[in-house]
Amino acid sequence: MAIVPLERKPLTFAERTYIPQIVAGLKTTWKHLVRPKQTLEYPEQRPAIPAGYRGVPTLVKDPHGREKCVSCQLCEFVCPPKAIRITPGAIALDDPTGHVEKAPQEFEIDMLRCIYCGMCQEVCPEEAIFLQNQFSMTGYTREEMVNRKARLYELGGTLPDTHFKWDKKKAAEDHGNALH
Repeated sequence: MAIVPLERKPLTFAERTYIPQIVAGLKTTWKHLVRPKQTLEYPEQRPAIPAGYRGVPTLVKDPHGREKCVSCQLCEFVCPPKAIRITPGAIALDDPTGHVEKAPQEFEIDMLRCIYCGMCQEVCPEEAIFLQNQFSMTGYTREEMVNRKARLYELGGTLPDTHFKWDKKKAAEDHGNALH
């Protein structure tokens, strides 16, 4: 097996001095100097959030400030990276809302594990968990990136309630009022 040497054409004077490459680089630099600015001064300026954006999962309360979560743990079971942890807690029977089976004693979402898939929001029967439009979650430690129940309600706020789980037999009361 013979080795055949390759013939290379000799470089021109311009190629030996790298002038075409330097001119091409300066041309690119000049384009960026005269082009309008494309960067945003974050955090003062923020990009527009597109419709359907899936951001930080949060818990929401009903218009009366009561927890909507009944601690059914469906969001915990459906979460692919297992970022949600719920400790169910019982509600005392003498409490005005004692007719509700349970409420979360502890609820936490590890934002370092969350993949923002939205499955927790889809599966929630009480519409207690929502993905907000917030996209900048930061912290200095791993512990700061775990959102606990109080923080989740702080981020979530209040949304209208269509399930009326806190109202005792709302449908029965409406039916009783209609009979009188």
